[in-house]
Amino acid sequence: MNVTYLRGALLAAIACTLVGASFTANSVLGDYPYAGGQALRYGLAGLLLLPLLRRGGAPAPAATLRTLSGRQWARLALLAAVGMVGFNLAVLAAERSAEPAVPGVFVGCAPILVAVLVPLLDGRRPARAVLYAAALVAAGAFTVQGWGRTDTAGIVCSVGALAGEVGFAVIAVPVLRPLGPKLLSATVCVIAAAESAALGLVLDGGGFLRVPSPGETAALLWQAAVVTVVGFVCWYMGMQRIGAERATLFSGLIPVSAALTAPLVGTGSYGLGQAAGSCLVGLGVALGSGVLHRRRPGTDSAAGVGKHPGDESRAVVHRDPVAARQPDRPGAGDGVLGPDALAAQEQPVAAAPRDGHRRPRHTIGEQDIASGGQRLVEPGASTTTTAR
Repeated sequence: MNVTYLRGALLAAIACTLVGASFTANSVLGDYPYAGGQALRYGLAGLLLLPLLRRGGAPAPAATLRTLSGRQWARLALLAAVGMVGFNLAVLAAERSAEPAVPGVFVGCAPILVAVLVPLLDGRRPARAVLYAAALVAAGAFTVQGWGRTDTAGIVCSVGALAGEVGFAVIAVPVLRPLGPKLLSATVCVIAAAESAALGLVLDGGGFLRVPSPGETAALLWQAAVVTVVGFVCWYMGMQRIGAERATLFSGLIPVSAALTAPLVGTGSYGLGQAAGSCLVGLGVALGSGVLHRRRPGTDSAAGVGKHPGDESRAVVHRDPVAARQPDRPGAGDGVLGPDALAAQEQPVAAAPRDGHRRPRHTIGEQDIASGGQRLVEPGASTTTTAR
């Protein structure tokens, strides 16, 4: 396994662990107006992300945003509405008539849906290993949480929470390419803050905001600075490297993290059932993400998400023979707060094949070091990330 892929798996694991641990903060905010709390959380997170956007010589955010089409802006608004505001609202509504385990079980099925939807939308076949692993993760999540009391309304809202979790990954794939993890996170946070404020005005009028108590302030700061800023950036950086299908496998760590932290505040216990479910989740994540075996070049259909604006219509040629063996090789300093220097090693290669959407794309080429020339590689035989 290359370092890039391992780093992507670690980033996705960190993000989902933070989300699971945030359930403790949610219990503190039970009496705070929902829409107002979300508006404060996402608005503060957007402000905290702004200073990070120009670090490392990154392009001006405003210039990048001006290149987006109307359809891409609509996708960003949908991502914020479904994957952020809608998801949280669905979970809150579900827990009013169902025990928390019920929406948790439904959300635990997200890896299965993502493992099917993302490849189909990308013109690929679902990876069988990822599907099997997603089933293990879903079974583990169910074992950790069990099945609680519910009614029809609770089930309907839980299905809505599942749709939000799936949408948070699937809807983001096309806009992750041109924006990158940090700018995407900042943009959707600002949009989600505006959507939450509008929802609050409709539902609660001017009372959708109030001064939070010290405990609520601490919970909001935790959700904004840690869960949203760190968690979102880690999530999209991980998804960028290992693909949405495999990144979503790590969402099985959310109930595991919640179960492990619940005893710390006296809201739950961790017993044999939770331990068995945690083992199932861990096994599914390990098998599906490929961390237990060495990935062979050209055999992975769960491709990572390209970073560069032109990725949607072309692949790239690497002048560095080492970089050519990796689907997404980051440059020096490509961490949570650093840029990716891969663009300096790219050169488009004209060719005729078309992708699954019938759009022309370029064939991948690799520099032939021995002859000093360039040879073309058949699609599927290269480890370079294939463009949508």
